[in-house]
Amino acid sequence: MNIYDIAKLSGVSIATVSRVVNGSPRVSEKTKQKVLAVMEEAEYTPNVFARGLGLNSMKTIGILCPDISDQYMAEAVSHLEKRLHEYGYDCILSCSGSAQEAREHHTKLLLSKRIDTLILVGSLYAGSGKNPGETEYVRAAAQQVPVFMINGYVEGENIYCSYGDDQQGAYDVTQALIRRGKKRILFLYDSQTYSARQKMQGYESALADAGYPILGDLKHYIRPFDMQQPDGAGLSDFSESSSGYMQNKVLYVKEMLLAHRTLEFDSVFACNDGLAVGVLKYARAKGLSVPEELSVAGYNNSTMAVCCEPELTSVDNQVKRLCSDAVDRILKVLQGEEDVEQNHKVRCEIVRRCSTDF
Repeated sequence: MNIYDIAKLSGVSIATVSRVVNGSPRVSEKTKQKVLAVMEEAEYTPNVFARGLGLNSMKTIGILCPDISDQYMAEAVSHLEKRLHEYGYDCILSCSGSAQEAREHHTKLLLSKRIDTLILVGSLYAGSGKNPGETEYVRAAAQQVPVFMINGYVEGENIYCSYGDDQQGAYDVTQALIRRGKKRILFLYDSQTYSARQKMQGYESALADAGYPILGDLKHYIRPFDMQQPDGAGLSDFSESSSGYMQNKVLYVKEMLLAHRTLEFDSVFACNDGLAVGVLKYARAKGLSVPEELSVAGYNNSTMAVCCEPELTSVDNQVKRLCSDAVDRILKVLQGEEDVEQNHKVRCEIVRRCSTDF
């Protein structure tokens, strides 16, 4: 029996149970007695998590991300830590990797540290959409502490999601390429997460609305395994370390496109900036002029977008805004406020640079 069960049996929110546990005057006597009666009947003893939700907060937040060497993850964690420290909260960071078992293990590990709130950074934690059971551990964690997701969505009580509208962002950039007369837009992606699925839907919707066919040969999935275990010509010197992953990605895309001599495309929309920079390297190797002969757009608006030549058009998925929004709502939840928005979607924006002509 936990605070989640008590709230369900009492017909009130977890925050209300927390206020009862902590003796807050913000609960009516009638509601207080109803909750106390349920607790007594269930022989429920409030634990540190229940108290941490209320007045006696542990002032510690758990942050879980797949890989801190990933630029998006690093930027998100940096923003979160900075904002949380401003309000006197300490942070415990854990990196789970991508495997399902590891994600579940690291979630339990952070919960054992007596955290007030768990933040999951990255759409990986929202699952692939193929198996609903992939996200059960997220809902299980939310029975102990509030769970906040950055760039992912999982439905459930006590789960609060902040994410960019990736479907709209992908639609806008694909539509912009179509308006510039592009007929064969190559879609590159290297994951099958919630975010990647949203981007593909946006890409396909823009093509359909323009009356273009959705062609399988123009949707290319680059598996992380391919980048780590290369067996193609020119890839033998790839690093297998985590720190070399981005370099592997860029070089792999370049070599992969050079090897596909029959693949015809006049533009590329890549799901992240690393893939897009690989396309720019391919264009240089082929002697193609960008954007005159080949237009290229990336995603995330990372520092890579301005460290390449030409500078890369990229979709800004508003990571700083998402993190600030999450911290604002964490504070409201921990202070016992009710009706805190659980599903917060932010519009993405195209940052136009020299790799496109729109």
